[in-house]
Amino acid sequence: MKTRRIFTMVIGISCFALMICMSGCKAKQVVPKGEEIVDLPCNGPEFYNKKGLIRATASGESQDQMLAKKKAQANSREQLAATLNVTIKSVVDNYYSSKAIDNVEQAKTRFEGLTRQVVEQQLSGVSTICEKLTKTKQNTFKCYIAQELNGEEILQGIQKKISGDEKLRLDFEYEKFKNEFNKEMDKGSK
Repeated sequence: MKTRRIFTMVIGISCFALMICMSGCKAKQVVPKGEEIVDLPCNGPEFYNKKGLIRATASGESQDQMLAKKKAQANSREQLAATLNVTIKSVVDNYYSSKAIDNVEQAKTRFEGLTRQVVEQQLSGVSTICEKLTKTKQNTFKCYIAQELNGEEILQGIQKKISGDEKLRLDFEYEKFKNEFNKEMDKGSK
């Protein structure tokens, strides 16, 4: 009985000491020899996709300041377009797999073509949420950028484009598509 009490006390004291150490000590990240952690501007959790938004971060480097910025913007838009195309393809696949209409493949192909046009148009409405310009040791400029697209604006663009196509408009159920789109957007949100 006495041994048990002493053992319980030792465990309790050890746990208490461990808790104090953990709250007072900062865990040091282990980095392979010869490497160091680099914190990139306009990057990190605050720039991840959020509900209703698709985000991308990129950089561009050049001896010309404006060219560095243009490269960063182009790289970011390329990422946004790729993410949006994957999202739209998944939404269209889910949407049309549950529909029972004649010529599903033809309607799906036409719909994908329209959504690609909308994606291209929406990329002109990209919002920049972070932009940092640095100068390197090699005397070049490096631009870091984070940009986003609003999912609601994309949906409105798709609806507007479809309303102009009589055949698709007859087969299209906006609310059902919107639900699929929002589900897919939520998958990428953090």
